[in-house]
Formats: sequence, C-alpha cells, structure tokens
Amino acid sequence: MAQNQTYNKLTAEEQRVIIDKGTEMPWQGIYTDHKEEGTYLCKQCDAPLYRSNDKFDSHCGWPSFDDEIDGAVKRVPDTDGRRTEIICANCGGHLGHVFLGEGFTAKNTRHCVNSISLTFEPVQPNTARAIFASGCFWGTEYHLQKVAGVISTTVGYTGGSKENPTYKEVCYTNTGHAEAVEVIYDPAKVSYEELAILFFETHDPTQVNRQGPDVGMQYRSEVFYRDDEQKDTAEKLIGILENKGYDIATQVTEATTFWPAEDYHQDYYDNQGSTPYCHFYQKKF
Repeated sequence: MAQNQTYNKLTAEEQRVIIDKGTEMPWQGIYTDHKEEGTYLCKQCDAPLYRSNDKFDSHCGWPSFDDEIDGAVKRVPDTDGRRTEIICANCGGHLGHVFLGEGFTAKNTRHCVNSISLTFEPVQPNTARAIFASGCFWGTEYHLQKVAGVISTTVGYTGGSKENPTYKEVCYTNTGHAEAVEVIYDPAKVSYEELAILFFETHDPTQVNRQGPDVGMQYRSEVFYRDDEQKDTAEKLIGILENKGYDIATQVTEATTFWPAEDYHQDYYDNQGSTPYCHFYQKKF
C-alpha cells in the first residue's frame, strides 16, 4: 500500500468490500450496466483503473472489463487458493477477481469488479465560450442557459474601462461596461450561430442603449466576439436582419476581460421562480 497518502473516507459497507475483501450483491452495483464514456477510479485513492472502452457486458451481475490501465491493477492469489484477486496498485484496495479463458472478448480476460470499489469520471466535452449583451443580464441568461449543449452561464460586466466593477458602479458611474452573459457550451451539441440567433430573437436589437424599460449604456445590444469566426457569424446574422428591414443597433466588438457579477445576480430568474420582464422570444430568422 502506498505510504504518506491521504485516502478517501469510506463508509462501513465500502470498508467491508475494499478493506475486508468482501463482495457486493450481484446486479446491485451502480456501474453494472453503466455505459457512459470516461474513466473508472479507485474509490479509496482516486487512482485511474479502467477505461470505459474496455468495459463489456458479461451478464454476471458485476462490472466487467477486459483490460486495465497499464500498471493500475495488481493480481494476487486469493486466500481461497483458487481465484486471482485484483487490487488497486496504488492503495491495495480490493477490487474483485480476474478470470481468464472465458471467451467473452478477444482479450479473453474478465476483471469482475465491485461497483462499490469504484468511482467514475466522465469524459469532459470540448468547450467553447461566447459573450452576449442584450439589456438586463438576468433575461439574457434566462434564455441562453436553457439551450441543450450549454454547460454553464455567468452574468457579468464587460466592454468597459474599470477593472472588476461593481453593479452600482456599472449602473451609476461611467465605467462603459455592458451587462453581459458568458456562455460555456459544447460545440458538438450547439453551434455559436444557434446561440447568436437566439440572442437576436430574445431581445430587440434595434434599440440603442436600452432594452424595454431599462435605459442606459450598460443595457446596450452587443456581441463580444472571441475570434474571427464568431465575428463573421454575428455580422452575417446582422446582415440578414437588415435585409429583412430591421435597423440593427447591435455592436460587434472584440471581447476583453469579462468580470463576473455579484452572486445574487447569478441564475436570478431560476432562483426567483419568475420570468423576464424585458426579454421575450420572437422569431426573426
């Protein structure tokens, strides 16, 4: 067992399996039929043990793998004198047993592992970032955060001169910031263009330095692009709207520092259980 390492605290049942080499009941473990992409880690020490692409369904009632991450698992003779036990190479925690020659996969190996000995780390999606300003950031966030493929949203301030401004400074002094929303999204599930279209369709992009009853430079309509592709997309959509007769006031500006707003502004409408007063969906494309 590795020395000088702090291990995760185990429940009594986890100790029974991982420390005392017990076995959980078949078909009861959370990872028996688990199919998500990612890595299975040791419950006791978080060492990576197995990859999801080595997992297969053996219909035995426990998670099965036909290979381990190199050097992650040790094989030792079981005290019953018949089977081969598998343990975490880092902390020595009991995982289960390994069986050979059963013919389930081409590797002819089955690591029969207790779910309770494992935790799971899913594959993190590739992410991209977008910043939009369309009046009160509460309403902008409300619509953008509901899009499938959006991972997170943060309301804040950008486009101004003062570092780390407060809400009062943005509203009542000339900092030049816009109330904006930073969107972290998975481009495999939603495109920047789809987000930009929703941005245009959930506010009035013809209004200058205001949105409905909210008046002031901080409520302007603006796209803060992070690369030429985002800039080209925003300008293309503005061109489409102008050809439809809209007198677009939306500015397209290179992104600078985004300053997150105070905590009480985050997820405002979800926390309040209400809906925006100045942002409404209207199909424009």
